[in-house]
Amino acid sequence: MSGVRFGVFVPQGWRMDLTGIADPVEQFEAMTRVAKEADTGPWDSIWVYDHFHTTPQPTQNTVFESWTISATLARDTERIHIGQMVNCNGYRNPALFAKMASTVDVASHGRLYAGYGAGWYEHEWRAYGYGFPETKERMAAFREGVQIIHKMWTEDTPTFSGTYYSIDGPINEPKSAKPGRKVPLWIGGSGEKVTLKLVAQYGDACNIGGDAETIRHKLEVLQGHCEKVGRPYDEITKSTSFNVYPVAPGADAEQQTVRLRETMGNVSWENFAKSHVVGTPDVIAERIQQAIDAGADYIITYIPGLAYDLDPLHRYEEGVIAKLG
Repeated sequence: MSGVRFGVFVPQGWRMDLTGIADPVEQFEAMTRVAKEADTGPWDSIWVYDHFHTTPQPTQNTVFESWTISATLARDTERIHIGQMVNCNGYRNPALFAKMASTVDVASHGRLYAGYGAGWYEHEWRAYGYGFPETKERMAAFREGVQIIHKMWTEDTPTFSGTYYSIDGPINEPKSAKPGRKVPLWIGGSGEKVTLKLVAQYGDACNIGGDAETIRHKLEVLQGHCEKVGRPYDEITKSTSFNVYPVAPGADAEQQTVRLRETMGNVSWENFAKSHVVGTPDVIAERIQQAIDAGADYIITYIPGLAYDLDPLHRYEEGVIAKLG
């Protein structure tokens, strides 16, 4: 389907996707190799997570920090956009977030997609000393953060006084790679009362999870918010994410993923198959097409094992992007 764009996560450690490499420098270079490979392909973007501890359980394994690697990947690639899905409001002051994003946008020559969300990984929050406020409080702080970021990118002497944050004329120069251009803000989450309303008011893109019916419903809610605030719905990129593992036609998927699942913490085949769409590119394309039919126009994909083997990346390019892009 023409107009659909695709992004791919690089292996940064959060999903236990670098544990098969012992040396931390080589881990970083493995991540960078995936980014460079995607830069030469049909992808619009590469993505990183904003997490400090591994998932599904915190372990003593590598997880590279999102903004640091965004900056380095910006300089190690030439064409592709760099995004975070998504930065946690609770980990950085929003004014600082805006300044960092402006800097990385310039470093990338205008290729940054700045992702922003309220955050959820309680273990990380507490381990790093951020506490873990109740959901209502986290969402209220997130709302203020979005407003501050927007002001930092659009006003010369922004001011804001809220319950959680305040700014008093911070200078943010340059605001982006090009005068008059706003850094694209990608807002993650699908809460109907707060998050999607913020997307309608301030977001350039959203990221909504769930099945096709959930995506369709959430986008209808977003469209309603856009109508209320007078925002053209078509201005907003509607993204969703998939965890997939493309296998060659005729291959035994369970057998093919034995070593990979060992590096992910000895994940069972049953759990792997539950958490990923495993199959030929045609099978994966069929699932993604359902999301596209529901209104998604941007597909962000996580493919495990790319630090060790780029073949699944190429199978996805040839069998999914070539078919749907």
